Amino acid sequence: MKQIFVNLKRFDVPRRFGGICPLENPKVWVEEILDKSIQYGLGTLKDSNVTYMLPEALIIPAVEKLSSYPEAERQTLHIGCQGVFRENVQVGGNFGAFTTNLPAAAAYNMGCTSAIIGHSEERKDKQGIIGSFEPEWNRDKDLRERAAKAVDDLINQEVLCAFKQGMDVLLCVGETAEERGEGTFEEQQQRIKKVLKAQLERGLKGVQEFLPQRQIVIGYEPIWAIGPGKTPPGKEYISFVSAYIKDVVRELYNFDIPVVYGGGLKEENAPMIASIDTLDGGLVALTRFTGDIGFEPEGLKKIIEIYIN
Repeated sequence: MKQIFVNLKRFDVPRRFGGICPLENPKVWVEEILDKSIQYGLGTLKDSNVTYMLPEALIIPAVEKLSSYPEAERQTLHIGCQGVFRENVQVGGNFGAFTTNLPAAAAYNMGCTSAIIGHSEERKDKQGIIGSFEPEWNRDKDLRERAAKAVDDLINQEVLCAFKQGMDVLLCVGETAEERGEGTFEEQQQRIKKVLKAQLERGLKGVQEFLPQRQIVIGYEPIWAIGPGKTPPGKEYISFVSAYIKDVVRELYNFDIPVVYGGGLKEENAPMIASIDTLDGGLVALTRFTGDIGFEPEGLKKIIEIYIN
């Protein structure tokens, strides 16, 4: 079964406020997205699951709209959230004093079956916070490595909170341009391995006890290649990384793990991504990259058709 994740980021913000939601009412928009997803057959795919990762405000209307359809029409469509807090509400414990943070219990209660954790944007935010307390941050490699470890430890706490609550996890990992370094691809490989192994070793700590009841998928993000004007990695690079991720998880934790390409699955690269046998799917952000950039279910359907055929 292939795993297709769709990270709809801040589609709760309409265009007039600088966002990319084409409608003034994001609730109406996400309901239309679910309606069209059902119409295009994304809930009855034979060999792929589709999970929409939504900002908090869109979760309830999306879950309600999806639930309005018969189960047979929505069995391969799922709703997830964009991360959970590192602590959770507990009976007899913290009743929910987590102002501004989304505990796993709240996401689960709203209808989320999974969470995306450790996305490059989340890692950047956490490292930036840690770095703001260290004046020598930009000049001290050891400080940056310690910050990376602290971020991995926080992300691991989030993973475990999601698992304990009964949710699945898409855990993102990836190397920055600085971590990859200069030189040929062969020269970069050992540095790439070091970064990814550290992120996986710390991020997956303690997950074995929840398997196979829960599922964890690794999303590989080549952070150095994400953004306007950046050149994405080719087949050799992605093949090397995805195979290494599977190997190192098997070495460290003795279980097999699905890996999806998190650098942006789109029409242009879907054939190449599909040709890599160590990948099990991809992460979609947008389906339209020119003019008014945005997301459309018909575009997602086309990407999936290209990818699975």
